[in-house]
Amino acid sequence: MKEESTRGVVYSINVSDIQDVADQVLDRRLTRRELTLVRESVGDYIDWFEAIENAIHEHV
Repeated sequence: MKEESTRGVVYSINVSDIQDVADQVLDRRLTRRELTLVRESVGDYIDWFEAIENAIHEHV
């Protein structure tokens, strides 16, 4: 079996996802400035290692 490409995206969050959450928690969409701030920091709040580790343990 050929090895999967190491450059592919596994999971992504787009602007629409962020605005949907803002609509739910703030009852409004984010301004351009707010969106920039959230985009720059949202990855800091996701424990990527644990998410990957849990998926590996569940499926391997």
